[in-house]
Amino acid sequence: MTTATLKGGLGAYSLDQLVEIITREVLAAYPKTGTECAVCGSTTCTGQCVETNPDGARKVVEAGADRLSARLGVKNIAADMAGMIDHTILKPNATEEQVRQLCLEAREFSFATVCINPTWIPLAADILRGSPVKVCTVIGFPLGATFPEVKAFEAQRCANLGATELDMVINIGALKSRQYDLVQDDIAAVVDAAHPLGASVKVIIEAAYLTDEEKVEACVLSKAAGADYVKTSTGFAATGATVEDVALMRRVVGPGMGVKAAGGVKTAEDAKAMIAAGATRIGASASVKIIGELK
Repeated sequence: MTTATLKGGLGAYSLDQLVEIITREVLAAYPKTGTECAVCGSTTCTGQCVETNPDGARKVVEAGADRLSARLGVKNIAADMAGMIDHTILKPNATEEQVRQLCLEAREFSFATVCINPTWIPLAADILRGSPVKVCTVIGFPLGATFPEVKAFEAQRCANLGATELDMVINIGALKSRQYDLVQDDIAAVVDAAHPLGASVKVIIEAAYLTDEEKVEACVLSKAAGADYVKTSTGFAATGATVEDVALMRRVVGPGMGVKAAGGVKTAEDAKAMIAAGATRIGASASVKIIGELK
């Protein structure tokens, strides 16, 4: 935002006006480049599968990533990559046996976290007790279309049970209706519940459903509400992250806030492109293959 834009000071503008100003200036400065791949959504996809490019994952780390994501069943983890991974199972039909396996793999390979649905937090916390592996869970997932006080209660409950990272979904309909106060209050409710309990908050904007203007608005509101990260997708929408989404989100939130690219990251080259665009974490089902072949 330029000095001229804020000539009257922040107090001279309403929330709606500030969102509009920031959105207009970010989009004016952000050029669209490349053609998106029909499969993964990346503008730099070369079509090279991760199964033939295991060194690509290390390039992702070298480019600046601090977290990757992997699914159940990963094997032969390279020691230098394990601490980058959120080991994830969020499907609705995940069983206790699968969650146990996920946690045991996380302990074995020293992953950063396991990412699970809230109902499995006590089980995961018990299995992971005494290990450095943290518990990550989701709030208002995957739709985000519930009340702020419900999300806040869920966040508080999850943090009290042992989750230290909370990925919440915004109220997408409210954002598209330009109900900015509601969206910001929704995020702030989760932040206010989580931070005193030592849990960080990642805001899932579900970029597949948003225009570029709405993506900017969602990031502006997430930052204003005190969230720690913005995240592209739940993985349950028709499409996931794109390089353009990540670059746009990074431009909006600046260098001090995390950006997580999730969904649609199919190859190591895709992941590297996401990091180059400004992502500090990657969520991708294909990351299991990336890490497994690094060994």
